[in-house]
Amino acid sequence: MVNATLTPRPAERAAPGTPAARARGRDRRQRRQTAVAYLFLTPALLFFAVFLVLPLGFALLLATSRWAGFDLGDIEPVGLDNFAGLFAAGSTFLTPVLTNTLLFALGTVVLSLAGSVLVATCIDKLRFQGLWRTLYFLPIVTTVVAVGNVWKYMYEPGGLVNGVLNALGLASVAFLQDPDTALPSVVVVQSWASVGSAILVLTAGLKSVPETYYEAAALDGAGPGTVFWTITLPLLRPSLMFVCVTQFLTGLQSFALITVMTRGGPGDATDVAALEMYRQAFSYGDWGTASAAAFVLFAVVLAVTLVQLWLFRRTGEDA
Repeated sequence: MVNATLTPRPAERAAPGTPAARARGRDRRQRRQTAVAYLFLTPALLFFAVFLVLPLGFALLLATSRWAGFDLGDIEPVGLDNFAGLFAAGSTFLTPVLTNTLLFALGTVVLSLAGSVLVATCIDKLRFQGLWRTLYFLPIVTTVVAVGNVWKYMYEPGGLVNGVLNALGLASVAFLQDPDTALPSVVVVQSWASVGSAILVLTAGLKSVPETYYEAAALDGAGPGTVFWTITLPLLRPSLMFVCVTQFLTGLQSFALITVMTRGGPGDATDVAALEMYRQAFSYGDWGTASAAAFVLFAVVLAVTLVQLWLFRRTGEDA
C-alpha cells in the first residue's frame, strides 16, 4: 500500500458573480478611485503645504523667538516673552493700535452696510440697473494707492471737501492732520471704496425676494417703510450676514489705505495692527514681536467672526 503525502490545497478563487467576488471588485475599484483622487489633489495639497502650512509653522516659531530677520542661525527662542511684551504695561499694542483696528473695522462695517442697503434698495427701483451697479463697483477695481491719493488731496485744506464746506459757510477742517478726525476720515474712504461689492451682494439678495410678498403688502395697504422693515430687511438677512462678516474682516486687516493716506499718523491716531506688524518687522527688525502680533490679530479676527455667526444664527439664520 502506497502512502500518499497530503499537501494543502491552494485557496480557491471565488467564482465570478458570487457575493465575495463582487465585494472584492468593489474594494479594488474604491482603492483605484481613492488613488486617482489623491493624485488630482496632490498639486493643491502641495500648494497648501508650501504657502500656508510651512509659513504658519515658521511664523509660530518666530512668535516664540527673537530674530532680526537675517541669518536663520540667529533665531533665539524666548518662549512667550513676545506675547507678554505686547500686553505689558506701557505697550502701545492694546491702546491705541488694537483699539484703532477695532474702531476702524466697526466704523467701516456700519457705514458701508448702511450705505449699501440704501443704494441697493434705490437701484432695485431704477432702470439701467447694470449701469448703476457698474458705477458703484468702479472703486473696487481701482487700486488702493489711487483711491487713497485722490481722497488725500480731497481732504487737503484747499481740496474739494473743504471747498464744499467753505461754500456752505463752514470753516475748513484738517481731516488728516487732526488726531480727532484722522481715523474717521479714513473710515469714510474705506467705506466708500467697499460699498460696490456690498451692493452687488445685496442687489442679488433683493432679486431673490418673491414679488408675491410685496403684492400682498400692497393689498394690505402697507407703506414703503413698513414693507422695507418687515419684508425686505428680514429676507436680506443672509446677504447682510455675508456683507457684515467680510467687511469686518477686511477692516481688521486694513493696511494699504492707511499707509497711503496717513502712514499711521498723526502720531499714532491711525496706527492699526497690520501697519504695526509691518513696522516691527521691516522698520525695527523685530520679527518675533511682529509674528506674535499677527497671531493676536488672528485670534481677534476668529473671535469676531464666530460672534457674528452666532448672533445671526440666534436670530434664526444659518450661515
